[in-house]
Amino acid sequence: MTKADQAETMLNHNGAEEAPPPAAEKEEHQRCPVEEVALVVPETDDPTLPVMTFRAWFLGLGSCILLIFLNTFFIYRTQPLTISAILAQIAVLPIGKFMASALPTRKFSLLGRSFTLNPGPFNIKEHVIITIFANCGVSYGGGDAYSIGAVTVMKTYYKQSLSFLCGLLIVLTTQILGYGWAGILRRYLVDPVEMWWPSNLAQVSFFRALHEKEPKSKGLTRMQFFLVFFAASFVYYALPGYLLPVLTFFSWVCWVWPRSITAQQIGSGYHGLGLGAFTFDWAGITAYHGSPLVAPWFSIVNVGIGFIMFIYIIVPLCYWRFNTFDAKKFPIFSNQLFRSNGLKYDTTKILTPHQDLDVAAYENYGKLYLSPLFALSIGSGFARFTATLTHVALFHGRDIWRQSRSVMQNAKLDIHAKLMKRYEQVPECWFVVLLVGSILLALLMSFVYHDQVQLPWWGMLFAFALALVVTLPIGVIQATTNQQPGYDIIAQFIFGYVLPGKPIASLLFKIYGRISTVHALSFLSDLKLGHYMKIPPRCMYTAQLVGTVVAGVVNLAVAWWMLANIENICDVEALHPDSPWTCPKFRVTFDASVIWGLIGPRRLFGPGGLYRNLVWLFLIGAVLPVPVWLLSKVFPENKWIPLVNIPVISYGFAGMPPATPTNIACWLITGTIFNYFVFRFRKEWWKRYNYVLSAALDAGTAFMGVLLFLALQNENKNLKWWGTEIDHCPLASCPTAPGIIVEGCPVFK
Repeated sequence: MTKADQAETMLNHNGAEEAPPPAAEKEEHQRCPVEEVALVVPETDDPTLPVMTFRAWFLGLGSCILLIFLNTFFIYRTQPLTISAILAQIAVLPIGKFMASALPTRKFSLLGRSFTLNPGPFNIKEHVIITIFANCGVSYGGGDAYSIGAVTVMKTYYKQSLSFLCGLLIVLTTQILGYGWAGILRRYLVDPVEMWWPSNLAQVSFFRALHEKEPKSKGLTRMQFFLVFFAASFVYYALPGYLLPVLTFFSWVCWVWPRSITAQQIGSGYHGLGLGAFTFDWAGITAYHGSPLVAPWFSIVNVGIGFIMFIYIIVPLCYWRFNTFDAKKFPIFSNQLFRSNGLKYDTTKILTPHQDLDVAAYENYGKLYLSPLFALSIGSGFARFTATLTHVALFHGRDIWRQSRSVMQNAKLDIHAKLMKRYEQVPECWFVVLLVGSILLALLMSFVYHDQVQLPWWGMLFAFALALVVTLPIGVIQATTNQQPGYDIIAQFIFGYVLPGKPIASLLFKIYGRISTVHALSFLSDLKLGHYMKIPPRCMYTAQLVGTVVAGVVNLAVAWWMLANIENICDVEALHPDSPWTCPKFRVTFDASVIWGLIGPRRLFGPGGLYRNLVWLFLIGAVLPVPVWLLSKVFPENKWIPLVNIPVISYGFAGMPPATPTNIACWLITGTIFNYFVFRFRKEWWKRYNYVLSAALDAGTAFMGVLLFLALQNENKNLKWWGTEIDHCPLASCPTAPGIIVEGCPVFK
């Protein structure tokens, strides 16, 4: 019997072998055409494995609560730390095996149903569902914790008398809204074979390394390989994480030319263009684009093209050749806000007692300016938004339309989709109820708590409509390239025009119009992981929904307690100089509300605004994918043409700042080494170890990061010596325009 036939036999609950499908159907279904998936994801399933066991509930909810508590706690600190689900993924394995050996196996009866605390050995599907629970604790408290950020900004920076119930509605409705979008879009972004979500392959490979017994062969098993590099990563991260932080931004150019502003602007890895700079810190490489080992090669090439064009051509021309936007008055790379004299902008000078814009004070104090790279990065966001819509409409529009009409009946299904068809599906109405319910609750909040949230009901509906339009095209990009083109800037840009001078309303609009999409894509990624690991859809639904509600309540409860009990939290001016509660991530959230909500895009990008010409990038972004699409139709034999992805090219300079050119450059170099050279010339090694290596580096770095934080940094036991300065380029932040006086910088005549 062939491997495929064995898989069919395995699926039969009664143990009877089914007749193999016709040859044509078998060929259509049996192999995944995406080579990376075919090499990593197993094409078999055992539906008899228990999933929602007592062990899964206990460890899953425990992991979720612990991760959300830690991530919420750490995010307020000067050195915020996001603890990923991989820590729980590793920790629950020995606990699960211990429970399998210690818990009683006898059956109990409850409400007419029998169950057992110990259905047998701890299995891979239990492990996956526990990780799904844990991911809820990461998405709430880690990198996507914008909902709690908005609550914090409202209470600490704008001194709003926000009620706990209103805060809970903000936090929960944002997540559940995203879950509703995910359920509606799963037929487009989970089931089709082309939507392969590259980042999940590292998870699949890691689960297999932990659970599968490999045949004896030369070299290390995947589990042995993981342990070796986990230990190496754990030990090594003590250097960039504590002992030698200079490895995070190794800017040797500044050492060669210590008195040259231009050389330091070019060579600084932290405050400049990072030419020649390196990061020897895995956390630095993965900080903004994720692990380069899981990014497809064509995606890396596209990001690289955009990065080189932006950092080494556009920015230098705008700064040194044309002095665009008075660029030389400011640092070449900074996320600070500036006045026309080069000094930092003090937003308290333009606020009314009600935290609205004082127009007269603004006119008297002066206009707001941005560093050149910051301004151009915002412009790239304009182009990326329209390019994403055009690209998906041209390259994927026909497939999306066909799937809409046929409800996936005619879509290509690989072996994984076929195996999942055997499980009872989740009715779409379940997701619709969540979606409609969260929309109604959000609208009710806008009426009942209007004075606290500032966002009117029509603003809510506008945000929902924006999320509806953009979630699918951005999901297509992420599911095929592992890159998520953001539209944070666009959401705030649009609403800043519609309702200017309302910074809190701008925050809430971004939450419902943009962050709900972030959450939806996180849920969709987990659904694809469950798809690859053959988790019954109803089990996934239960785990994600329960994890979402539990994490949301704990998230807000912890934040609320900290805001009430830590004196002057987030108030840098009032805090003791050594206090760790400075909230740098939420300061960025506050700054964004000032730019887009308080001052508003009309004053910056409207007629007469200094940055008005950047608006043309909306049109340019919409047009750029068209010639690529036309060339792919004229020359269909050239398979590389459709791989030219304009949104991903523009993603090469997304997030800068705070992302630095060095972060992105080293991400590109690492990805090229593994996903081009190793994949091409050592494919067997790549197949066996690539994603395991990614997981090992992530885990080792995270464990050492937590240990350093708890044992040393949390106690303010920090080293002070040459190696602890992450960037020895003091002149990189200096302006070069004549007459601009900044402390620590030379003055040009």
